[in-house]
Amino acid sequence: MVDAIASALADRLNGDCHSAKIDRAALQRAMQKQGVLWHGMVTERCQHQFADVPVFVAAAQMQQMRAVIAAVERVVALPGWMGYLTPALSRMEREGSHGVFFGYDFHLNSDGAHLIETNSNAGGGFLNALLLDSQREAGWPGATVAEADLEQAFVGMFREEWRSERGTESLQSVAIVDEQPEGQYLYPEFLLAQRMFERAGIAAYIADPSALHSRGDGVYLGDQKIDLVYNRLTDFSLHQHPALRKAYLEGGVVLTPNPEHYARYADKRNLARLTDAQALRALGADATDIATLQAGVPQTRLVDAAQREQWWQERKQWFFKPATGYGSKGSYSGAKLTRRVFDEIMQGGYVAQRMAAPGERMVCAEGTEPQPLKYDVRCYVYDGRVQLLAARLYQGQTTNFRTPGGGFAPVRVLG
Repeated sequence: MVDAIASALADRLNGDCHSAKIDRAALQRAMQKQGVLWHGMVTERCQHQFADVPVFVAAAQMQQMRAVIAAVERVVALPGWMGYLTPALSRMEREGSHGVFFGYDFHLNSDGAHLIETNSNAGGGFLNALLLDSQREAGWPGATVAEADLEQAFVGMFREEWRSERGTESLQSVAIVDEQPEGQYLYPEFLLAQRMFERAGIAAYIADPSALHSRGDGVYLGDQKIDLVYNRLTDFSLHQHPALRKAYLEGGVVLTPNPEHYARYADKRNLARLTDAQALRALGADATDIATLQAGVPQTRLVDAAQREQWWQERKQWFFKPATGYGSKGSYSGAKLTRRVFDEIMQGGYVAQRMAAPGERMVCAEGTEPQPLKYDVRCYVYDGRVQLLAARLYQGQTTNFRTPGGGFAPVRVLG
C-alpha cells in the first residue's frame, strides 16, 4: 500500500511542472564560487547543463535499482564472466581495482526500473555533486540518495583505487586525461575534479594523452611524475593510445577506469549475457539474481544479419546500439529506422535492446509552453555502492543537453 501511494505521488509530482523547481539562485551562487571564468564557461558553452526541475522516484523504484546493481555486481564477479567475453583481457586484471564513477542508467516506468546500460567512465558526477550541494544549502526538502559528503567520498574512491595497486604509498599526483580536454563539452567538470584533488593535497593536471610519456620509473607529464590517471577517454581498449595502454599493462601507472573495467561491465554485449538466463545458470549465477536481472534488464540480443528480415519486421520493438559505442552515438530507435541505417546496422557490431519507455517529467521552461520531457536516472556507483543519484531530462531519442528546461536534475525519493 505504501509503495502504491509513493508511486502515485511520484507520478503526480512529475506530471506537474509547478510541483517543484530548482533553486536557481542557490545554483548560481555555487557556480560563481568556482570563479568567473568557470561560471562563464558553463553558462555560454553548456546552456542546458542543469534542468529546471527535480525528478521524483518512489522508494520501491530505488529499491529495485539497488537490487539490479547488486545482482550485476555479483554476476560479473563470477569466475567465468571475463573469459567468456574476451579471454585476452584476463592478463589486464588488477586485483582489487574497482573503477571510478560507474554509471548504471535506468528507465523508470509503470513496469518498474529497467537498466538500459552501464558506463565505465560516466560523466557528470562532479557537476551533479555541485548541483545537489547547492540545493542542500538552500534547504532541499525530501530524501535524496547521495553520500553525506560527496567530496570526501570521491577523494576516498580515488585513494582506494591507488591503494588497490600501490598499497600504503601516498597518492601524490593525478592526471585527468581526455583528447583535447579543453574542447570537451564536460571540460568544466574536469576543472571541478582538479580543484577537488588540490584541496585534498594531491597535485592534479588536465592533459591530452599525447602529453604523457614513459620513463623507466613510470609515466610523466613534462617533468612531473603521474601516479594515477583519471581516464576520461572513450577509446575504452586504449588501442588508439598504445603508449598509455603499454604503461597500464606494465603497471607503470594506476589507470581508472581501465580496459578491464570496461570489458567487465560496460561492453554492451554484456547486456545480452545479463538477460540470457540459460547462460547465467551455466556461469553459476544465483537463481534470485537471475530473476532480478530478468525483471530489471530489458531483453538484449546480438544483432545477426542472418535474421535480417525478422529484425526488420520487429524493429519497432527494439532499440539498436553499437556494442562498443558511447554517449548514444550511433544508437537508434527501431521505430525511426530508415532502410539505409538498418542496412548499416546489419553489417554487424550492434546489439538490440527491447524498448523500455523512459519516464516523463513535465517542465515549464521559460518562454515555452508546458511540455513533457523524457528522463533517465543514473546511479553513480563505486564498488557496488551508490554514491549519488541523478536524472537527465531531454527530448528526442537520447540525452543531448540541448533541451530548454532539460539537463542534469537532482532526484527526490518518496516513500
